[in-house]
Amino acid sequence: MANKSKVYTKSGDKGQTSLVGGQRVNKSDHRIDLYGDVDELNSHIGVSASHIDLLGRYEAELDHLKEIQSLLFDLGSNLACEPAQRGEFKLPQIKISSIDKLEEQMDLLDAECPKLKSFVLPGGSQASASLHICRTVCRRVERKLVSFADREGEVEIPQNAAEFLNRLSDYFFVLSRYINVKEGRDEIMWIPQKS
Repeated sequence: MANKSKVYTKSGDKGQTSLVGGQRVNKSDHRIDLYGDVDELNSHIGVSASHIDLLGRYEAELDHLKEIQSLLFDLGSNLACEPAQRGEFKLPQIKISSIDKLEEQMDLLDAECPKLKSFVLPGGSQASASLHICRTVCRRVERKLVSFADREGEVEIPQNAAEFLNRLSDYFFVLSRYINVKEGRDEIMWIPQKS
C-alpha cells in the first residue's frame, strides 16, 4: 500500500500557521480570520448547492456555483499570501469578467421574479433559505475585507475582491428569489409591526 500523506501535520499545535510564502503567523491574525470566513462561505455554498441539486433542474445554476467556489479558493489563496509574493507564486486573480458574469446572471434570474416592493424575509424553500445564509456570510466577508485593508494601512487587497464580494452577495439574494419562484414558494415579505 502506497504511503498516504497525513491530513494532520501538528505544525499548528502552538497556535500558528503558515502563509503561502512560508511565513509563520498567529492563528488569531486578522488575515487568518478573514480567509477562514471565505472558507466558511465556500462551505455554505456547498450546502446550498446540495439542496439545489435535490430539486433536479438547475444544472446551469449549479455549474455557476461551482465556478464561484473556485473563485473563492482563488481569493483565499491570495489572502494567505503577502501581496508582494502573489506574482511570484502566480496566484490566480479574480477577473472583471467574473463580476460581469454575476451581473449578467442576476439580470437573467431577476427577469423571472416579480418586482420587489418590500424587503424579503429569508426563507421559503430549503435551498433558498440556505442561499440567504450565503448572502449574509458573504456580507460579513466583505466587511472584514474592508476592515482588514483599513487596519493594515497600505496593504493591497486582492485584485477586484471587494467588487466581487459586493456583487456576489446580491447574486445569492437574486438566486434565492428565483428558486422560490420556480419552485412555487411564496416569498415572505417584511411587514413592519405597528406600535
